[in-house]
Amino acid sequence: MVRDSGSAPADAGLSSREVILNAARGLIGEKGYDGMAISDLSAQSGLPPSSIYYHFGNKFGVLAALLERTFEELHALFPNPSSFDDLAPLERLEAWFTAACSSLDRRPDYLRLLVAISVGPQKDAEAVQQIVRRIRDYAHASWVDALTPIFAPDGGEEDEAVVEQLAILGRALTDGLSVANSFDGMTYSSQVAPFVSLIRGLAQQRDGVGERKR
Repeated sequence: MVRDSGSAPADAGLSSREVILNAARGLIGEKGYDGMAISDLSAQSGLPPSSIYYHFGNKFGVLAALLERTFEELHALFPNPSSFDDLAPLERLEAWFTAACSSLDRRPDYLRLLVAISVGPQKDAEAVQQIVRRIRDYAHASWVDALTPIFAPDGGEEDEAVVEQLAILGRALTDGLSVANSFDGMTYSSQVAPFVSLIRGLAQQRDGVGERKR
């Protein structure tokens, strides 16, 4: 039996549970959740079906555990905007987004997994929705943190609404880039400069409007 180098028990030191989850991530990315059978998971992981059922109960249990682990990994992988508080607001955003995109370029399978999950019927399951919402809320909160010093440093309902809208756009950008990365080989990092340029131009425009109002 031939296995991919990143998903087998040959990964020294990994528990059977981790080996199964690694195999599941690769299979879901390749076939989708619905296309992944327990027999596939067994072949890919090199572990018997009984081990999969022992650790996760069923195939859906594998998915829920994989999403939970993905949240933990993304949380550890992504930098916090506050790590760059010594920089001016625009430079702070650029440094954070650069670091975040660099992390995604190293592990594009994280967002690919979420995209794969989002198009299947399992996306409506409560357990899946809860975990995916936590992941997306974390990403949204990071965008809000990164954008607030630029557009709403003093608060204000209108400025905070702009931050919310741009945070949604930023999160949607990374969602879309996961598709572009998969189909076109486009890196996340290649879009840092265009997006930061867009934000800089918008900030300058709003500053100009503010000056004219005073």
